[in-house]
Amino acid sequence: MKIDWLKPLLGHQGPFATLHLDATPSEQAAERDVEGRWNSARKNLAQQGTPDAVLDAMAEVVLRPTRVPGPHGRVVIADDTGVLVDRVVNNPPAGTTCSWAPVPALLQAALAADESVELLKVIVDRQGADFVRVGPAGKVHSTFQAPHDEIEKTGSARGVKRSRIESRAEDSWERNAEAVAAETERHVADTKPELVLFTGDKRVVSLVRAALTSPTAESVVEVPGGGRGSGVHEGAFAEQVSEALDSYRERRRERVLAELRQELGRESNAVMSVDDVVSVLARGQVKELVLAEEYGTGNAPMNGRKLWIGPDPMHIAASRSELVAIGVTERLEELPVSVALVRAAVGQDAGLTFAPEGSVELMDGVAATLRWRDEGTPTEALASMSGDDRRLH
Repeated sequence: MKIDWLKPLLGHQGPFATLHLDATPSEQAAERDVEGRWNSARKNLAQQGTPDAVLDAMAEVVLRPTRVPGPHGRVVIADDTGVLVDRVVNNPPAGTTCSWAPVPALLQAALAADESVELLKVIVDRQGADFVRVGPAGKVHSTFQAPHDEIEKTGSARGVKRSRIESRAEDSWERNAEAVAAETERHVADTKPELVLFTGDKRVVSLVRAALTSPTAESVVEVPGGGRGSGVHEGAFAEQVSEALDSYRERRRERVLAELRQELGRESNAVMSVDDVVSVLARGQVKELVLAEEYGTGNAPMNGRKLWIGPDPMHIAASRSELVAIGVTERLEELPVSVALVRAAVGQDAGLTFAPEGSVELMDGVAATLRWRDEGTPTEALASMSGDDRRLH
């Protein structure tokens, strides 16, 4: 999972207000409307000591419609400089959670975001395409009109004339499909979605997909049932899209965990345990940080442990003295282990994956896959041979 949306938090000292709210529109929600939920959360945050200026900045964002249909949630993180993170997530929380604390509730925010997929939806027909970019701030719509307008095959002409008309129409379809493919690749380059979803006219979808180049072509899934015109069964189509996204999330998680298992088995580009992961984070080696799902619930075995950080995201160590030894003497802070690990991962553009119980054995509930390794990279051989399985789960 990409966690670059947390980057605005880097460099801020806190304290932070973190809010996870059900943002489902009032006409589709079983409980109070969004404003009512926010008012309740605002009172709670105020009782925790959140300044009015921070609450006012959050209110301006929270009360702004997401324009996302159906049930969904919203994660908002702010400090005294304003709102730093505003992210729409697929699944609303069972109840509103909020805190005013020295560090933001990163794990809860990331767990919520793990249910989201940054998506580019492309709805095509013979005349062009509608593009819907679904991301942290909601949906952004745009329309592309294809350049060739001779798209109808007439039934009135006969013989050679009819054959020519049909040939010109099919040529227009193909050229329009090429134009839509090029526009799709432009959107992908500009917005970098995780997944590209095609729907609409089946013949045109096939032509557009054939015209795509790598790597866009590899990120495409096709979901039938959508369209640009009327007559679309929105409920059935939304259900199929939801199934496609569930499948993608599962594949996304399993790709990382399969790589982790393989690299640990090879004793190659992966490490586990808090100490070893801290070591590779401090060296900028991490490709994907893997945490047991227990970290998000507060029940992980290392949740009581603290780590030390400095002003740079890669300033991370088990003790204050380790940072002082490398010349970092100012703005040192002690953070919960999970928050410190995620902060360092964000700073080096690493991903984050939560491992469900039983999916992989993790020492301390923590592991990482690596971009590279050298002689200074920790090895898991000694730990695996030691017989110390107390921290494996």
